[in-house]
Amino acid sequence: MLESMRPRVVVHNVASVDGRLTLAPGLNLMAGDERWTAMTTDLPDPYAWARTTHEPQVFLEGSGSFLNPVAGALQGVEPAPALEGAHFLPDDVVGVPGRRWFAVVDGAGVVDLQFTEWPDAEWAGWHSLVLTSQAASAAHLALLRERHIPYLVVGERRVALGRALELLGDLLGVETVVSTGGGRLGGALLRQGLVDEIDVELLPWAIGGRGTPALFDAVPLAAGEWPTRLELLSSEVVGRGRVRLRYRVVH
Repeated sequence: MLESMRPRVVVHNVASVDGRLTLAPGLNLMAGDERWTAMTTDLPDPYAWARTTHEPQVFLEGSGSFLNPVAGALQGVEPAPALEGAHFLPDDVVGVPGRRWFAVVDGAGVVDLQFTEWPDAEWAGWHSLVLTSQAASAAHLALLRERHIPYLVVGERRVALGRALELLGDLLGVETVVSTGGGRLGGALLRQGLVDEIDVELLPWAIGGRGTPALFDAVPLAAGEWPTRLELLSSEVVGRGRVRLRYRVVH
């Protein structure tokens, strides 16, 4: 049997100069608010740059990008409805040539996706995909099937990210994943050694604030545990004080 090879993972974000991804705890990362909109008013579409630069088959988001993580965690969760590996991968979706994915890591099954394919003509062919766990309710999985949204069930209480990435490669032929999710997803990928490149476009703003989502909201380093070493690939000023940095993770 061939050994599974996970796809290359790039973490790509727009952040303040102090590494904040939004303005305060609890703000929806996808919607933001009027202040974040004003701060990024002249910012080109960061997804477009990532698509051109990395040509990914998957853009990866976390559940916190869609809802308040605390509110989501308070929702009731039914006992595990499915066994590990009880995936939903309908052929008429998965088998489309050149299929690409907008994937959401949603272990608890609390994100209410309102679209199957990205509702923008420039994103034709990009389809929703959910990475979930056995903690998702049977009703939620049934809703995904009803909406014809494929999903992978990987892990008991939360998504087993390493195995999920391997399955993206093994089952869907994915070679490159660009994670544009929040700090919790970025932090989990970083701590598990699953990041190959970090790209960040820094805005000329400082936000601060205890608990404000940052690039890598991970558990603190243990005694004797080293930070992740990086090698600078490129740096460029991209307009009005914004700086784009690209780093390779030294494994």
